[in-house]
Parts: sequence; structure tokens; C-alpha cells
Amino acid sequence: MLGTKESRSVLGLARVLAIVGVICAMPGASAAGGHCTDTANALFSACGFSVQDDFWVASARCINVSDPKERNECNQDAAQERRESSRLCRDQLNWRLAACGVIGEGRYDPDFDPALFDSDFAHLTKPNPYFPLGIGNRWEYKSADEVNTVEVLDRTKLIDGVRCIVVLDQVFRHGELTEDTNDWFAQAKDGTTWYCGEETKELESFNGDHPKLPELVSIDGSFKAGRDRDKPGIIFLASPAPGDAYLEEFSLDNAEDVTEILSTSYAYGHDSALDEMVPKALAQALCHGDCVVSKNYSLLEPGVISRKYYAPGIGVFLEVEPDDQVVVRLTSCNFDPRCATLPAP
Repeated sequence: MLGTKESRSVLGLARVLAIVGVICAMPGASAAGGHCTDTANALFSACGFSVQDDFWVASARCINVSDPKERNECNQDAAQERRESSRLCRDQLNWRLAACGVIGEGRYDPDFDPALFDSDFAHLTKPNPYFPLGIGNRWEYKSADEVNTVEVLDRTKLIDGVRCIVVLDQVFRHGELTEDTNDWFAQAKDGTTWYCGEETKELESFNGDHPKLPELVSIDGSFKAGRDRDKPGIIFLASPAPGDAYLEEFSLDNAEDVTEILSTSYAYGHDSALDEMVPKALAQALCHGDCVVSKNYSLLEPGVISRKYYAPGIGVFLEVEPDDQVVVRLTSCNFDPRCATLPAP
């Protein structure tokens, strides 16, 4: 009889499987089109199951809320979160499929042979001028409410047989440390700079704490080549050309960044689209028809795009996020005399 406890459990399970089946059978979820498309479809299916898992965990929490009004609000929040997360799954699928049209349908399995890489960062075979990794190099960037410092440490880490340099990347908001990251970069002998992973720590302090100190709240985005089948990406090509597209990170459902090269001859005033939100004086001080501009986006964040600007000898000097009207600009560095005369923000 369906009125028994066991029957209700079976019916509940059937409803869960039916819901998940609908999600996994949505248009595009199973259509074959190549390895990149197949990867996108597999991740879409995983996303659907994750949405259901999160919904039922939230429902379990609501069961243990005594107040009827509060319990009803809890259930409504859980249902709303499921709807929003399901939409995100769909948006991520479409975003990934669009990226497949840019980066191609091949399997992502780069050649990461240690023989192709330098191991002595004090004597690199072919340093990349747009991503200088000199030991002790330090950059400082500022936005409206954050300060970002980046420093190449005198430390290396062997990752999947390749020697990587450690770069400390820290973000401060209103003077308080909010992000503390160790990035690991490898330098190929041909001049291409590879991204082998990152150890991220997001920090937050809370009112009422005593003492009020930042505490670890997330390590999302951390990955390492060779661990859990994560793979290295390219952070900067030896000889980029407009139209080049590549993966910076390959840690599925965790860190999936794509770079597209927009220009390798940027100078302010020649392309209004690339000039958007760019501080004129800063670009004119560093770019003389030789700056590189890239389009950057995460496959986990549909529709969110930024542009990065690179000057030879300095590297990244500007990042703009048009949709959020965010500008992050270089304010100082310790290894190039041009940094002493950068225009004030």
C-alpha cells in the first residue's frame, strides 16, 4: 500500500530520480559533438545531480526547524535555490559549448614533459617579457576598494616532475587580508609560461568575534597539475597572435579559465573597444604599439568577462571588468624604472 512508510520512501526516491532524469535529458545534455562538447555535457549532468543533492540537504535542515513559519520560509528558500542553480547549470552548459567553438573539440591533454621546462629560475633559457618571473619581482595593483600585491618568491615546487616558481598573490580590502594565494608557474624553454596550479585561501572576519581576525572560509579554486587528473594550463604564450585561445586552468567544476588574445599591438587611441575603461595616461606610459590585450573568462561564471593588458618587461598592468565597472591598475613595481613614474590613480 502506498500509505505505508516504506511505500512513501520508494515514491520519494522515484520522484528524485524522475527530477534528475529530466535535468539530465534537457536539450544538449547528450548530443555528441566532440571531446570538448562531451566534456561540457558530462559536467552538465553532474551539475544537475549536485543541484538535487543540495536541495535535499537543505530540505533536511528545514525538517528540523520547529517554528512553522520559519520552516515554510526555509523550504521556499530551498526551492528557490534549486531553481536558480538549475538555471546556472544550463547557462554553464551553453557557455562551455560556446567556448568549445573557440578552443576546439580536441581532448585537453597537453604535453608536460619536464625536459621541455627550465628548472633554474635565476637563469631562464627564454624569459617571457609579458610574464616576467624574476625572483623578487613585486607588483602592486589597486581598485576602488582593494589592494592586490604579487611577489615572485625565492621558492620552487616540483609539480608532476616540472620545477615551478612560487608567486604570492594577496588581496587586501580596507586594509584587511581577504585572499592569500600561492600560484605555481613553470617556464618552458620555448618562452611559454605555464600555470601549474594554485593554493587559494579566502579569509573573512566577522562582527562579534574577539579578537576580530580573518579566518579561513574557502579554498575553492585550489588545484594542482597531476592531482585528481587536473592538468596545467598556459598563462602566457611565447608568441601570442590575435585569435589564439587556450585554457589557463583545467580543474573541472573547480577552476576552468579561458584566455583569448585580442591584440598584440595595442596602443591607446587606435581601437575604441579596447580603450573602454582604460586609463589613458597609464596606457600611454606603457604601450607603444607593443602591448597585448586578452579576453579572460571562467567557464563556471557564464557571461562574466574581463580584459587584461600586458606591457613588455612589466607584464599585467591593467584588468578591467566592463559589466561590473571594475578597474584594477598597476600602481608600482620594484624591477622596472617605468613603475617609478606611473600616473596616480
